[in-house]
This record gives sequence, structure tokens and C-alpha cells, in this order.
Amino acid sequence: LALSVSIYLQLFRRTSTFAITIMVGAVFFERLFDQGGDAIFEQMNRGNLQKEEHAYESK
Repeated sequence: LALSVSIYLQLFRRTSTFAITIMVGAVFFERLFDQGGDAIFEQMNRGNLQKEEHAYESK
């Protein structure tokens, strides 16, 4: 309970800090979501990606 009160007082009480918190959170979430999606895509398509084909051509 004390943690939630502290977060409220530091980040959400004033409109300006609330807006900045939302913007920074959105940027971090976008980066996390994008990198996670890329990692899942590369895991599911391992061996079929163009960047991996160049390794086989040099052998």
C-alpha cells in the first residue's frame, strides 16, 4: 500500500508528470513489444531467413 501511495504522489498526482509517465511508458512498451515480436518471428523462422542464407553461400 505504501508503494502505491508513493507512486501516486511522485508520478500521477500532477497532470504534467502523469503525461510524461504515460509517454515514457509508451516508448518503452513499444520497444519491448517490437523486439519481442522480432525475436519470436526469428525463432519461428530459423533457417529460412535471408540473413542466414549468406552464411551458407560462403562455405
